[in-house]
Amino acid sequence: MKTKTVFVAALAAVLALTTIRAADISLAEARAIVKEAYIYGFPMVDNYRIQYGYFVDRQNPEFKAPWNQIVNIPRVYTPADTAIQTPNSDTPYSFVGMDLRAEPIVLTVPAIEKKRYFSIQLIDAYTFNFDYIGSRATGNEGGSYMIAGPNWKGETPKGVKKVFRSETEFVFAVYRTQLFKPDDIDNVKKVQAGYKAQTLSAFLGQPAPKAAPPIDFIKPLSPAEEKTSPEFFNILNFVLHSTSRTNPRVRTRNPTGSPRRRGPSSCICASTGRKKKRSKANGLHPRWRW
Repeated sequence: MKTKTVFVAALAAVLALTTIRAADISLAEARAIVKEAYIYGFPMVDNYRIQYGYFVDRQNPEFKAPWNQIVNIPRVYTPADTAIQTPNSDTPYSFVGMDLRAEPIVLTVPAIEKKRYFSIQLIDAYTFNFDYIGSRATGNEGGSYMIAGPNWKGETPKGVKKVFRSETEFVFAVYRTQLFKPDDIDNVKKVQAGYKAQTLSAFLGQPAPKAAPPIDFIKPLSPAEEKTSPEFFNILNFVLHSTSRTNPRVRTRNPTGSPRRRGPSSCICASTGRKKKRSKANGLHPRWRW
């Protein structure tokens, strides 16, 4: 009975984000809808849990720093660090949670000895690693790199080596700096001290643009709750709305049927992957639209 109740609640949560009526679909289709939405959304929902703990919830023992501020962790990770699964133990971390709604963020790295590996992994809200800064990608010579959201328009600013474009307005930057041996930690600290994260206006010495409106971040689920709670789908919808509100490419990524959904004439059947024409009865084919 409990499993059935959770399934019904999950289906209701998903269908609430669409114009599909529960009466128009079979049980098999309903299960396919919930399953595909869960698979699609799990990386985003779990990523939201991590970033909420790191950059929003100041009472969380895992809290690192507010948005757009870099924080260095000058030590190796231990089993006590539980927010991220299986972190490295030989690359002390630094983090930046970037809110790009108002303006881009410029990440500056110092010149680093060639034998020392470092990387900055750039992760969008879909958990797509859209690019890297580091030894293998850009070299150890140092420089400034700009991270811009989907709506930023402009030329590469003076002093910026390269512009990286994100499809979402929130980006998670994960730094790794190689530690050769335990007594090398002071050298790692020196490298970390050279990392900078600045808004574009601060980098250029110009007045800041109007701030983006505040977001009322909702409480995430625990890893265990993510497996069973229908609230999972409300969090997924929140993430899709808050991170990519005006990105036109979301139209091809959003499975929830929220305001950025595909039009009725281009809905896709979840079970076959084929496009379906609109239903004459209610204007939509009663299938999940991917």
